[in-house]
Amino acid sequence: MVAMKRPDLVCPAGSLRSLQAAVDAGADAVYIGLKDATNARNFAGLNFDVTQAKQGVQYARDRGRQVLMALNTYAQADNPQCWFDAVDRAADIGVHAVILADPALMAYARQHHPALRLHLSVQASATNYEAINFYRERYGIERAVLPRVLTLSQVAHLIRRTDVEIEVFGFGSLCVMVEGRCALSSYVTGQSPNTAGVCSPPSAVRWDQGGDKVDARLGGVLIDRFAPDESRGYPTLCKGRFEVNGQVDYAIESPTSLNTLSILPDLIKAGVSAIKVEGRQRSAAYVEQVTRTWRQAIDACMAQPDRYAVTPAWTATLGRLSEGQQHTLGALSRPWQ
Repeated sequence: MVAMKRPDLVCPAGSLRSLQAAVDAGADAVYIGLKDATNARNFAGLNFDVTQAKQGVQYARDRGRQVLMALNTYAQADNPQCWFDAVDRAADIGVHAVILADPALMAYARQHHPALRLHLSVQASATNYEAINFYRERYGIERAVLPRVLTLSQVAHLIRRTDVEIEVFGFGSLCVMVEGRCALSSYVTGQSPNTAGVCSPPSAVRWDQGGDKVDARLGGVLIDRFAPDESRGYPTLCKGRFEVNGQVDYAIESPTSLNTLSILPDLIKAGVSAIKVEGRQRSAAYVEQVTRTWRQAIDACMAQPDRYAVTPAWTATLGRLSEGQQHTLGALSRPWQ
């Protein structure tokens, strides 16, 4: 029997405090982004300047952990230097790897920083082993993050046919599209997530109070209307409520989170190299609680894989932190097939 390999637990950090919380709670690696359009979570008040990034890398390194830098948007033809400079900064800061989607950045990194480890971002939308092997042969990527559209059997099939490490999402908000291919927000805002860095640019978001209701608009389009007692998540077009055939409901996707704790042994047996938690836009408290829960689960699974079971405490914690307070296995489980 082949021994199972412990996967890395890769956790998000939108601030230095979140990075420290993730490391202290047991993350093997933490991924961060810079305060500009080079990363796909380009929100005001989030992300790292160079000084903070250096502090975070040192904090993680002192504790035997890694920091990955997401430079996962696509360079713009009118100012590609911003993205090239970001690769240079990542190398100078000493991150363990950069997470890239744009082949031009991969080529630049390989030429100018050959010792810098390259990870293929989920924004590259590589869903088969042929694409991943191409990126390995052409640019030398060492890990690929899979979009959340593959079944468990498809993930295992892919892993058997590539030498590239495979990272999968284990917990966090779901995307209705294949990551890197969504055009919904650009339809109403004129800004692509692959270039602006966010699927709902803050400049296009507006909240309007009308009586006891609050309207959420994106690019002037009404995408939700909240009652006084309803929680209000950040508005995205795919998770808005619309009137369809006289009924108002979530027409495209309901707010929910991916939660793969129940199939953790299957993911490990399939050979995934890393399990990723989504949520750089979330609080340090969220990061700490999710990281601690997943650290316990992975350790329990590795210690006694045949006796592994999801505990009520893990379920309760992740249930509170799930988007819409509900979770799913998403595409990983398709019982109707």
